[in-house]
Amino acid sequence: MTKAFPSAILTLFCFIGFSQSYSQPSIHEIALSFFDPLPAVMPGAEQDSSALINLGKKLYFETALSINHSQSCNSCHNLNNNAAGVDHLTVSIGALGSSGKRNAPTIWNAGLHVAQFWDGRAKTLSQQAKFPIFNIKEMAMTSESQLIERLNTKGYLADFRRAFPKQTSPINLEHIAQALAAFQRTLISKDRFDDYLAGDKDAISQSEKAGLRIFIEKGCVACHNGSVLGGQLFMKMGIVNPYPNKKDKGKAHVTGNAADNYFFKVPSLRNILNTAPYFHDGAAATIEQAIEDTGWHQLGIKLSKEEVHAIKVFFNTLKNQKDKIKPDDN
Repeated sequence: MTKAFPSAILTLFCFIGFSQSYSQPSIHEIALSFFDPLPAVMPGAEQDSSALINLGKKLYFETALSINHSQSCNSCHNLNNNAAGVDHLTVSIGALGSSGKRNAPTIWNAGLHVAQFWDGRAKTLSQQAKFPIFNIKEMAMTSESQLIERLNTKGYLADFRRAFPKQTSPINLEHIAQALAAFQRTLISKDRFDDYLAGDKDAISQSEKAGLRIFIEKGCVACHNGSVLGGQLFMKMGIVNPYPNKKDKGKAHVTGNAADNYFFKVPSLRNILNTAPYFHDGAAATIEQAIEDTGWHQLGIKLSKEEVHAIKVFFNTLKNQKDKIKPDDN
């Protein structure tokens, strides 16, 4: 269960009060008040059959979903050889060579987020899956009928019939999205921080615990909490000190509400050291820059080099240790 924002703030204030007194709780106790281990099964996965998951995985790596057969979902959210689910570009390049306007977020643990995309325009994984296929700056397909013809030509009918046995015409956009979502619900990372939360206090080092304490004391945890250390809130980029990029108004593009200007979904910190560059616009090339800029723009503080390094050391505990994923795995 994710820690709600007001609850996280209250717990943070209590922690600061404790830290100034003679009786200080252990860092493990404090961590448990802010963070949850990742679940073994993602919500919604209970009804996903193996046939549906296998179809979704096959579609995830399928370049026929793009107008010129040049891109798959994996092109921007790379999973090959246990990659971090990103393309490491400032912004992604679409099938027709057009640049997007936002950094591609990791696909790992995406189904545990409150919504999809930086601006939250899709509430579920299946809703999200439909957007890139027809976006002219991404996969650029022109119609659902074109998509169905492509997959029929490539021999997908048997796969869809196994996944949707009660359907006479199983290949359609809704089923494509459902299959992709089912596969994505299997993408739950595994790391040492969860071992620590589960009770193995030796799973992380003393220096990593020291970094965790600084991460909490400085207030980062007010937004980066819960099971994915983020992903549950929309916060203004530049809430204390203005963020320089004023072109992208974030959630306001979806809601039309000026009050949502520059609000973006708080990113997850799971596996964060492997997902550079950072922020919605990819403006932070390194994790050090991302930590420094977040401290300044979101918290109004200038973190020392020692504090930045300590937080980075803590982030080592969040590295994904899941087994490798390959297109031909079944």
